[in-house]
Formats: sequence, C-alpha cells, structure tokens
Amino acid sequence: QVQVVESGGGSVQTGGSLRLSCTASGYSNSRIRMAWFRQVPGKPREGVVGVNADDTTNYADSVKGRFTIARGNAQNTLYLQMNSLKPEDTAMYYCAAQPGWIVPAFLINRAMYNYWGRGTQVTVSS
Repeated sequence: QVQVVESGGGSVQTGGSLRLSCTASGYSNSRIRMAWFRQVPGKPREGVVGVNADDTTNYADSVKGRFTIARGNAQNTLYLQMNSLKPEDTAMYYCAAQPGWIVPAFLINRAMYNYWGRGTQVTVSS
C-alpha cells in the first residue's frame, strides 16, 4: 500500500516563499512519478507540477518561473519551492504518486495518479 504524506504549508504575505515536502512509501517500483496539485473549495483539483523518475517535468503555466520542483536524494521524496507567492496561490496542496513513467504532458493530469496525500494548506494574504 503506497502512502503519501505532505508537510510544509502555512501562511505568508504576497511575494513570500514556502517550501512543501512530500514523502511516498510502501512501493517497490523505483520508477515512480510524483506531482503537486492544488484545490480551492468549489473548484476542481488542478495540477501544479509533476516529475517523472528521469526528472522530466511539466509545470502549469500559472506557476512557471515561480515554483520549482525537486526530488530529494531518495527518489520517494519531493519538494516544491514556491516563490513570489500570490493570493491566487491560496489552496490546499496535495502530493500524488504513481509507479511508472508517462509522457510529461500528462504529469499534471489528476487521472494519472492513484495515490494521494491528505493535503497541506497554503494561504497567501495580500
């Protein structure tokens, strides 16, 4: 059973930074893809950025140039560095994981993931 756990959310002012962390465990396939999604009440969960095991990535246009994804030394650890935060970045952020490689264009498609964390709240005030 794959388990996904996020941490690192919080509250910041516009222009501030936050770093989210995610750890996936309980799988045997080393070629695991991981991604960050976010959701606000009343709206669908949207993809933020995803990464394959070979470090190919796909970023949502809304975060390009501001957010950076990185893996830890262990392939099952993922970080999201969020800079120049805006009020519209306020959301619950979820980490997702799934064994296997996919075409990078699909890395931020939520249907491509079966394993999800419970989320961590990010709030950006103006």
